[in-house]
Amino acid sequence: MTATPLPDRQRIALAVEYDGSGYSGWQRLAHTTTVQATLEAVLSRVAAEPVETTCAGRTDAGVHARAQVVHFDTTARRSPRGWMLGSNGWLPDTVAVVWAGVVPAQFHARFHARRRRYRYCILNRDARPGLQGRFLTWEHHRLDHAAMDAAAAVLVGRHDFSAFRALACQARHAMRTVHEVSVRRDGDLVVLEIEANAFLHHMVRNIVGSLLLVGRGRRPQAWIAELLAGRRREPAGPTAPPEGLTFLGPRYPRGLGLPPWLECDDPL
Repeated sequence: MTATPLPDRQRIALAVEYDGSGYSGWQRLAHTTTVQATLEAVLSRVAAEPVETTCAGRTDAGVHARAQVVHFDTTARRSPRGWMLGSNGWLPDTVAVVWAGVVPAQFHARFHARRRRYRYCILNRDARPGLQGRFLTWEHHRLDHAAMDAAAAVLVGRHDFSAFRALACQARHAMRTVHEVSVRRDGDLVVLEIEANAFLHHMVRNIVGSLLLVGRGRRPQAWIAELLAGRRREPAGPTAPPEGLTFLGPRYPRGLGLPPWLECDDPL
């Protein structure tokens, strides 16, 4: 965890939304544009001092966020509205601070998050998208969303998700707890939503890639359970494209100074 701020410093938390299309992911990297570096440059300008942020969960290149939560420590004194409006005045159109607040000195955006939620959107029609293509994956084969939903149900619970982790994943282990998962159809959109305590690298996109094979009828519903039990990445489906994936945000125990839509009933 990050150290407790000195007495003259406050810990500030932000909820940030962004279109990840033009960024090489969240994490600050040399010689490329990332969301973290873009946000920190602006926050440093608003604070009139260097600012470094810690986030709830890093997103990959091309992945979007509705409510990425970050914290940082600063000696600057700004109102929550001042942090939000001051930042948005300098941020590019693809990044916006949607909430800001002072939080306890011990608050940690990553380690205090108890749940994280993602949405994956698939445009399922004959014609490719002309609008919002940056936020969708296009699939022209008619998908059986009910079969995908039934197949995904086996993912709920605590499991070893090795079959759906990237080979380059650096997590110490593959055990994760999925609280909810669903696949639904809304007109031409097939939407997967999944909530878990945490996610492995590419876990959601790898799950979607396998579920797409079920939706196309190329694999039976029971195949997802077989992959999960087998714990091997090689037999599973390909990694789905990043464009359809949005990090909806983390959820925290109550009493940390966060807005209700970022809270859950899990204990601290």
